[in-house]
Amino acid sequence: MERSEFLTIVSSMKKVDRSLYYPDGDQKRFWSLAGESSLYETEIAEIRAEGQRLLRTPIPDLSYSLFSMYSLTGTRLDYERVYFERRRMLNTWVLLSLLEPESQEYLTRLGDMVWSICNEYTWCLPAHLDAVDMDKTIDLFSAETGFALSEISVLLGDRLSPLLQFRIQEEVFKRLFMPFLTYGPYAWETATHNWAAVCAGSIGSAALLILKDPEALTDILMKAQGSMLCYLEGFGEDGACLEGLSYWNYGFGYFVYYADLLSQRSAGLLDWFVHDKVFSIAEFQQKCFLGGSLIANFSDSQAESHVHLGLSHYLATKFPEVKAPPLSLRATYYEDHCSRWAPALRNIIWRDMEIDPLEWAAASCYLPDAQWLISRHVHKTGVYGFAAKGGNNNEPHNHNDLGQLILTWDGTVFVSDLGSGEYTAGYFGAERYSYDCNGSQGHSVPIVDGQVQAAGEQAKAFILQAETGQTEDVLIIELSRAYLLDNLQRLTRSFVWQKGETPQLTMTDEFHFVEAPESLLERIVSFCQPTMEVGSVTLTGERGTGLRIVYTDTKLQPVISEHSYRDHSGVVKTWFGIDFHSLKPGTNECYKFEFQFIHNLS
Repeated sequence: MERSEFLTIVSSMKKVDRSLYYPDGDQKRFWSLAGESSLYETEIAEIRAEGQRLLRTPIPDLSYSLFSMYSLTGTRLDYERVYFERRRMLNTWVLLSLLEPESQEYLTRLGDMVWSICNEYTWCLPAHLDAVDMDKTIDLFSAETGFALSEISVLLGDRLSPLLQFRIQEEVFKRLFMPFLTYGPYAWETATHNWAAVCAGSIGSAALLILKDPEALTDILMKAQGSMLCYLEGFGEDGACLEGLSYWNYGFGYFVYYADLLSQRSAGLLDWFVHDKVFSIAEFQQKCFLGGSLIANFSDSQAESHVHLGLSHYLATKFPEVKAPPLSLRATYYEDHCSRWAPALRNIIWRDMEIDPLEWAAASCYLPDAQWLISRHVHKTGVYGFAAKGGNNNEPHNHNDLGQLILTWDGTVFVSDLGSGEYTAGYFGAERYSYDCNGSQGHSVPIVDGQVQAAGEQAKAFILQAETGQTEDVLIIELSRAYLLDNLQRLTRSFVWQKGETPQLTMTDEFHFVEAPESLLERIVSFCQPTMEVGSVTLTGERGTGLRIVYTDTKLQPVISEHSYRDHSGVVKTWFGIDFHSLKPGTNECYKFEFQFIHNLS
């Protein structure tokens, strides 16, 4: 669209008022009903409980020693815990001020929090700052902060003093609008991952809410639209988010928040929801769950996830094929450790009380662009999950994990993906793949002639067969390019997932070498305690359940190895490698493993 056309639309946009958030524009009535409704009882109780905690907590200081810790040690968590606690305070005082408009104490604390955030040296995280041009840096969290303050200014209106409203506009202009229009282009503007959606979406949303000048608003929105196109380019037609479900919630969430405000203000003339790919992406969430809160957590994602109910309900009303999640999967108010304002608000105002969500049914899907196969099998004996992937080793938030598999049953992950580790300087630096959660040594894939998988797009999988059916799913992957070994002619990994009363997975690996390798090791990764038996290894789960790994080749010798790593929250966790060593590998080897669920280990 030419700028003149865009300017015409912007110049005739619907005015900013509270009807952007409430169908009748009556904010007071909405929050009064929400506070009294049993349907919101749990959510409101969580917000009130957090308010009681924070009433006893002074605003924490973002000190110089905390700020400088990243540059000195590469650690992030100490500064970020304080930063996000401040955002939690902001969110809580706003929501309680909306719930209890008569409370002067909440409004006073909100004013102090807004003022304190406006006084922060930077809204960026130290890990994201440009050391040379700190004042020009825009990162995820500075953009989110500007969006949050702009939205709060609209929602609270003249309940905020003129000075606070002025400070918000002044700081958002100085920290976001001016650098975005003056100093770019930023690297994230053309990124094909969450940064494009979060940064551009937040800046565009803030501009839609508080920027009055149609010329400047047009310039910002046109740049934001370009970034949104780049973000969508990061998805295949299958809609899979290669960064994992948590980043779908994050990046696609901010895409939707922006798209909603844009569509409303432009009276539907600028509407991202008509794009077929947006619909495909919207379906991704319901495909990822393996049973209960367990997910296919490839890449930097956690094994257990909950849903943003507001975002989920919004998408379910936009697209009939999108299934609303069961209420048991609702993310609590405390769950977002980053305390993001936009989803916290929309989890309440976008919740659709007419939706009667059911447990997700059994489903299997193959995502051809991502090369993921995901299956959720529901039976009276429980809910079983299986996932496996191909892809390449240069994906967003990449792990070297071609051929990786996950097996779950009723709340236990038997064959695991370690997921996301603690974010540090090294985690995103040259030593990324020395971290077990990122390198293939921490995944259920072979170690060939002492070599783990290589990083880079040239290390890629080729899908030979991918089928999903009523009783059986099949995935066959050629993996030799993952290892970049001249001696390895072919490595084929086959999965056959048989979905009976008690499902069973058969995994077969076939190796073909020019010359016999010195060593060959098949690794299975689990957090469950393994026990060796004759011809099998058993993983002990909860409530007397287990998974037996039966191996058929007498040339394999299983060895249990114990490892540890720091998870995303910085907690040290122990994992086990069940390492099947080939006693004397030849030029042609074929190993078969059967994964059998056990109902009663005793």
